[in-house]
Amino acid sequence: MDLAFSAEDQAFRDEVKTWLAENVPAESRRKVLDYEELTKEDLIGWHKILAAKGWVAPHWPEEWGGVSWTPAQKFIFEEEIAMAGAPPIAPFGPVMCGSVLLRFGTDEQKKRFLPRIYNCDDFWVQGYSEPGAGSDLASLKTRADRDGDHYVINGQKIWTTLGHYGDWIFCLVRTDFDTVKRQEGISFVLVDMNTPGITVRPLVLLDEGHEVNEVFFENVRVPVENLVHEENQGWTVAKYLLGFERLNTGRIGGSKRELIRLKEFARTKHRNGRPLIEDPRFIDRLTRIEVELMALEVTNMRFIDDMQRTGQPPGPEVSMLKIKGTEIQQSLTELLMMAAGPSARSFKALDYEDFDTFSASTAARYFNYRKASIYAGSNEIQRNIIAKMALGL
Repeated sequence: MDLAFSAEDQAFRDEVKTWLAENVPAESRRKVLDYEELTKEDLIGWHKILAAKGWVAPHWPEEWGGVSWTPAQKFIFEEEIAMAGAPPIAPFGPVMCGSVLLRFGTDEQKKRFLPRIYNCDDFWVQGYSEPGAGSDLASLKTRADRDGDHYVINGQKIWTTLGHYGDWIFCLVRTDFDTVKRQEGISFVLVDMNTPGITVRPLVLLDEGHEVNEVFFENVRVPVENLVHEENQGWTVAKYLLGFERLNTGRIGGSKRELIRLKEFARTKHRNGRPLIEDPRFIDRLTRIEVELMALEVTNMRFIDDMQRTGQPPGPEVSMLKIKGTEIQQSLTELLMMAAGPSARSFKALDYEDFDTFSASTAARYFNYRKASIYAGSNEIQRNIIAKMALGL
């Protein structure tokens, strides 16, 4: 097993780094580094820049706009994107829905949706969780009743990230309530959010940010042609999609950027007359995080090596990246908030108040990242997956 990058990979990294330095919008980068909310225009603008370059969906087949990068090059690209402070590509379109359509969609669905996903002509969001169905997703109750050439959808989704930006939403709905197993009788449908009967309500969180939403469906009519895969077989689609979501939740590049930022920040703060970076207890915690991040990167490289040798996507073991990656993200936000000390705030400051904006934002970021170990299947669920599907326990 070779965990080193080749000379070709290093040359590719230099190419990506140079291009990013020249093309990431300065204002969007500033918002990312200062932990400010990104607007829909920020997200779409950066998406279209990457699409014009041909780099927005590198994992897609070349016939649909993908590129023939190796797994190592895809990893390098994601790492450099994060290190550059570029806005994230909202994953619901190219990573999730696009991947599902490429695997399960009809030719008509691919032709209709994939080009618009690639160019971000439509902003996609995810409709999975419900008030009574989060980590236990199979308990979902949003129903879709067949009425001729349409489904009539009634129910509610919750924690819909960026739902207020959405043009389309892919949803898990129950199309059969008389099943032995809860995982049966679920279907995967694509819904135009301009359809009558859809209501989006904001959920303002502790940091006063509007990132997630409730979405209500009241007699929403959706053409049957928007069903992906087979009716009542949506659980197969859901599991396939979640594999792509979990593969991207480790965010090694983002954590490396934040680790550098934390070290720089700790050099500017003092305790007992010395820089915080020299405090033994602080440096102990910082070093532990750095070692764990290095181990996570090596583990990720092992997955990459295996994918390059076998040509197959990773198995259930990929949940390790989700567990450890999100734990490291949370540890970094906690230590950064501690470094900010009393300057950290979990709420927005009063207008015209003189304060350190970055220090104040660290508490809000800490609270926001409590979700990291929950979304894409809670870390407890990930441990169950590893135990059952990888270790056979």
